[in-house]
Order: sequence, then C-alpha cells, then structure tokens
Amino acid sequence: MIATAAAAADERGFASLTMALVAERLGVRTPSLYKHVDGLAELQQGIAALAATELGDALRDAMQGVAGREALTAAARVIRSYASNHPGRYAATTGAALDAEFEASSTRVLESLSAALRGYRIDPAEQTHALRTLRSALHGFATIEQSNGFQLAADVDESFAWMIDFLDRGLRRD
Repeated sequence: MIATAAAAADERGFASLTMALVAERLGVRTPSLYKHVDGLAELQQGIAALAATELGDALRDAMQGVAGREALTAAARVIRSYASNHPGRYAATTGAALDAEFEASSTRVLESLSAALRGYRIDPAEQTHALRTLRSALHGFATIEQSNGFQLAADVDESFAWMIDFLDRGLRRD
C-alpha cells in the first residue's frame, strides 16, 4: 500500500495524495485502507520513511569508496536525481514527523552526508553546521529545480556544477 501511495504521490504530487486516490489505485474501497493505516497522516509518514530509506541506500551506494569532492558530487547528484525521479516521495521527507521508522531511515541519509563531509577538515564542533549547510544547498537546488523555479537562460547543469564547486571551496576553506 505504501509503494502504491508513493507512486501516486510522485505522479500527482504529495499535496494531492488522498486516501480515495490510493484506494482507487489498489482497486478497493476507501474504508478498506483503514484496516492497514489510521489515516492519511500515517500513510504520508510511511511514504516519508520509504523515501528516506531509498535515498539513504542510493547515497550509500553512490558514495562507496569515494571521499571529499567526489563524495560531495556523488551526494549532490543522487539527491538531485531522486528529487527529479520521485518528487512526491522527496516532498514527503520535508517536515515529516520523527517517528521511529522515519528517524531510522533519515539517520542513514544524514550518515551518508556526514561521510561526505569527512573528506574535509571540519572541526567536530562545526560538523552540524556543515551538515545543515550541505543539506540546505542540495535540498534547495533540488526543490527549486523541481518547481521549475530556475527561469533564467543560464544552463541549470552549469549552475549545479557551480554550486558543487562553491560548496567544495567553502568546505575546504582555502
């Protein structure tokens, strides 16, 4: 059921997800869903956990064996690609309640991003700030791109590469 709801969220948008839509996709009546979830909020929470798990796995796989700028680039590409290919799922991860399942799956995402930062000489006391900066930049780029917010004539891929260069220089503190 969560996978079906996630696919519907990707197609229609996370904000447009309803129990009726999921029931229709599953070929059942809406009340039947309440045997499995308490309501839309629980279904949305399940999508958030699924998305964080998928994103965490993709980050781990892409970053295996690389460090520093290569890890940063791999992480940036994964987040951009995931947000593009799964916009509804990705949207579910923002603002999701931190229940046990979502916390466990989102911790994997944070651990991967933290691993990318280990390639830089960041004071442990500043690690959280660096992680928040990295997440903000990558999430911001991905969500602006998904909402068709880059309207200027400059090539978006060039802007993406420029952002990675900018982050790399800032994290190296040269």
